[in-house]
Amino acid sequence: MFGGQRAVALGYQQLTATAALITPTVPTGANAAVISIETNAARYRDDGTAPTAAVGNLIPVTASGLPFEFTGSINQLLFFPVAAGAATVNIAYYKLSG
Repeated sequence: MFGGQRAVALGYQQLTATAALITPTVPTGANAAVISIETNAARYRDDGTAPTAAVGNLIPVTASGLPFEFTGSINQLLFFPVAAGAATVNIAYYKLSG
Protein backbone atom coordinates (compact mmCIF):
# COMPACT_ATOMS: atom_id res chain seq x y z
CA MET A 1 0.00 0.00 0.00
CA PHE A 2 1.21 3.56 -0.79
CA GLY A 3 4.29 2.39 -2.64
CA GLY A 4 5.85 0.69 0.36
CA GLN A 5 5.80 3.78 2.59
CA ARG A 6 5.02 3.22 6.26
CA ALA A 7 1.36 4.11 6.88
CA VAL A 8 -0.02 4.97 10.32
CA ALA A 9 -3.82 4.85 10.55
CA LEU A 10 -5.38 8.11 11.77
CA GLY A 11 -9.08 7.44 11.44
CA TYR A 12 -12.06 6.47 9.33
CA GLN A 13 -15.05 8.39 8.09
CA GLN A 14 -18.23 7.43 6.22
CA LEU A 15 -20.13 10.27 4.56
CA THR A 16 -23.43 10.07 2.69
CA ALA A 17 -25.15 12.73 0.60
CA THR A 18 -27.97 13.06 -1.92
CA ALA A 19 -27.41 15.85 -4.47
CA ALA A 20 -25.21 17.76 -2.04
CA LEU A 21 -21.53 18.47 -1.63
CA ILE A 22 -19.70 15.97 0.59
CA THR A 23 -16.97 17.61 2.67
CA PRO A 24 -14.69 15.29 4.67
CA THR A 25 -13.15 16.23 8.00
CA VAL A 26 -9.50 15.29 7.61
CA PRO A 27 -7.62 14.34 10.80
CA THR A 28 -4.60 16.46 11.71
CA GLY A 29 -1.42 15.01 10.20
CA ALA A 30 -3.16 12.94 7.51
CA ASN A 31 -1.41 13.05 4.15
CA ALA A 32 -2.98 10.02 2.45
CA ALA A 33 -6.29 8.20 2.25
CA VAL A 34 -7.92 5.05 0.97
CA ILE A 35 -11.29 5.92 -0.59
CA SER A 36 -14.20 3.77 -1.77
CA ILE A 37 -17.67 4.63 -3.03
CA GLU A 38 -20.90 2.72 -2.37
CA THR A 39 -24.41 2.93 -3.79
CA ASN A 40 -23.86 5.65 -6.46
CA ALA A 41 -20.82 6.99 -8.29
CA ALA A 42 -19.36 10.29 -7.17
CA ARG A 43 -16.93 12.89 -8.49
CA TYR A 44 -14.12 14.51 -6.54
CA ARG A 45 -11.86 17.53 -6.81
CA ASP A 46 -8.86 18.46 -4.71
CA ASP A 47 -8.10 21.93 -6.09
CA GLY A 48 -10.40 23.92 -3.80
CA THR A 49 -13.25 24.05 -6.35
CA ALA A 50 -16.44 22.11 -5.68
CA PRO A 51 -17.20 19.21 -8.03
CA THR A 52 -20.63 18.80 -9.61
CA ALA A 53 -22.52 15.82 -11.00
CA ALA A 54 -20.81 16.48 -14.36
CA VAL A 55 -17.41 17.99 -13.43
CA GLY A 56 -14.61 16.39 -11.44
CA ASN A 57 -12.76 13.09 -11.34
CA LEU A 58 -15.23 10.20 -11.53
CA ILE A 59 -15.13 7.45 -8.92
CA PRO A 60 -17.37 4.63 -10.12
CA VAL A 61 -19.06 2.08 -7.92
CA THR A 62 -17.58 -1.33 -8.64
CA ALA A 63 -18.96 -4.74 -7.82
CA SER A 64 -15.70 -5.62 -6.11
CA GLY A 65 -15.74 -2.47 -3.98
CA LEU A 66 -12.05 -1.87 -4.60
CA PRO A 67 -10.81 1.33 -2.97
CA PHE A 68 -8.17 3.65 -4.37
CA GLU A 69 -5.22 5.33 -2.69
CA PHE A 70 -5.13 9.13 -2.61
CA THR A 71 -2.03 11.18 -1.78
CA GLY A 72 -2.86 14.56 -3.34
CA SER A 73 -4.23 17.68 -1.65
CA ILE A 74 -6.10 15.72 0.99
CA ASN A 75 -7.31 18.79 2.92
CA GLN A 76 -9.09 20.09 -0.18
CA LEU A 77 -10.99 16.90 -1.08
CA LEU A 78 -14.63 17.45 -1.95
CA PHE A 79 -17.10 14.89 -3.35
CA PHE A 80 -20.44 15.15 -5.18
CA PRO A 81 -22.89 12.33 -6.10
CA VAL A 82 -23.26 11.77 -9.86
CA ALA A 83 -26.86 10.51 -10.01
CA ALA A 84 -30.06 10.78 -8.03
CA GLY A 85 -29.87 8.86 -4.80
CA ALA A 86 -27.31 8.83 -2.06
CA ALA A 87 -23.60 8.31 -2.60
CA THR A 88 -21.67 6.88 0.33
CA VAL A 89 -17.97 7.78 0.57
CA ASN A 90 -15.75 5.67 2.83
CA ILE A 91 -12.39 7.21 3.74
CA ALA A 92 -9.57 5.73 5.81
CA TYR A 93 -6.93 8.35 6.70
CA TYR A 94 -3.20 7.72 7.07
CA LYS A 95 0.04 9.51 7.82
CA LEU A 96 2.79 8.33 5.49
CA SER A 97 6.46 8.36 6.38
CA GLY A 98 9.54 7.27 4.41
